[in-house]
Amino acid sequence: MNARHFKAVLIGLCGLLAGLSAQAADIEAGKAKSALCMACHGADGNSTNVIWPRLAGQHASYLAKQLRDYKSGKRVNATMQGMVAALTEEDMDNLAAFYSSQQPTEATYDDALLAKGQDIYRGGITETSVAACMGCHSPSGDGNGPAAYPSLKGQHMEYTVSQLKAFKDGVRANDGGKMMRNVANRMSDQEMQAVAAYLAGMK
Repeated sequence: MNARHFKAVLIGLCGLLAGLSAQAADIEAGKAKSALCMACHGADGNSTNVIWPRLAGQHASYLAKQLRDYKSGKRVNATMQGMVAALTEEDMDNLAAFYSSQQPTEATYDDALLAKGQDIYRGGITETSVAACMGCHSPSGDGNGPAAYPSLKGQHMEYTVSQLKAFKDGVRANDGGKMMRNVANRMSDQEMQAVAAYLAGMK
């Protein structure tokens, strides 16, 4: 087995374990614990401030991974690291299960950018060798739960852009195999805005 195949198997196993953990989680316990999160993410995970991500309907496997990454320091954000400091493994799984069970609401976006964003999401950017986003995040924008690839549809446009820039600048580096950093490094600000608008408009 070569290194690429080994990495693919490892990612698949990690996603499977995360999925099993999420299935065993307690949604009601997660709801009770989410009182700490409401100020930024809203009572049901639909944040109203565009700088904070919508969590409603997100894959539990992805949410649990991000919480663990904040706690370990793999993903850096002073506010979130303070919030997760006292959370147990069980707390994180329960929170992830709760937010995953919630219904996302519609986001706002710039209509003028939708066509360009769709081209990038579905076809990539040939000139700079950017692969189509849907390869990992699915044609519908739902992501891939077993692999812990996030759902992107309906996410705040501004938040998506901020994360692409964070990957590009190296501020965020918790992507396996530098996948997102390699993509973002080849994208212009205008291309990021366009694909973010397309994602925000997906239902």
